Amino acid sequence: QVQLVESGGGLVQAGESLRLSCVASGLPFSRNTMAWYRQGPGKQRELVAQITGGGTIVTDIVKGRFTISRDNAKNTVYLQMNSLKPDDTAVYYCRAFGAEKSYWGQGTQVTVSP
Repeated sequence: QVQLVESGGGLVQAGESLRLSCVASGLPFSRNTMAWYRQGPGKQRELVAQITGGGTIVTDIVKGRFTISRDNAKNTVYLQMNSLKPDDTAVYYCRAFGAEKSYWGQGTQVTVSP
C-alpha cells in the first residue's frame, strides 16, 4: 500500500521560509518522479515543482523562491519555500508517479500572513 505523508506546513509571515517534507512508503521511491502541487482557496490544484532522476522542474510562479529536492535514502522529497507571499497560501500536496497510476498525500496547510 502506497502512502505519502506530508509535514512542515504552518502559519508564517510574508518573507519567511518553510520546508515541507513528504515521506513515501510502499513504492520504489528512487525510481519515481515526485512532485509538489498546491491548491489555494477557490483555486484549482496546480503543479509547483517536480523532480525526477534527471533533474527538476519549478514552475514560473515560484521560480527563484522554491526548491525541490529528494533524499532517496530517506524516501523523502522536500520543498524549500523562501520569501513566502500571501498568494502562496494553499494546501500543499505531494504526488508520486508510479508505473501505472499516481498517488497523492493528504496535504499540509501553508498560510502566509501579510
